[in-house]
Amino acid sequence: MKRAIPVVVLSIAGLVPVWRYTPSAPVSTPSASSSSGSSSGTGVKGPTVNTSKGPVQVQVTFDGDRITAVRMLQQPNHPQTTAAVPKLVAETLNAQSADIDTVSGATITSDAYKKSLQAAIDAEG
Repeated sequence: MKRAIPVVVLSIAGLVPVWRYTPSAPVSTPSASSSSGSSSGTGVKGPTVNTSKGPVQVQVTFDGDRITAVRMLQQPNHPQTTAAVPKLVAETLNAQSADIDTVSGATITSDAYKKSLQAAIDAEG
């Protein structure tokens, strides 16, 4: 009986966060977009890459051969993805290619981002 009370109390304490959980609001694509510099130029959409977390698609804006902006058209509705997108975009703008590091904690999204990005770069020529 002495063990039963702590077990019940800890079980209830563990379930309270589950009962109070509310899913996050859907991610809108404008807030997920990120750009730097001029947004004028040629925009090329990469293919949609389906992942276990959700679809990923990017649009890359070019000014000549230079990548001036990357915008996420589709992304999984997940906090780690939301945190990873600005890092992926910043690395893309610095590297000027799809040869960028994977963001820890968002490996699936990072890999899909790089695939869509590389396809858009290839389509640009």
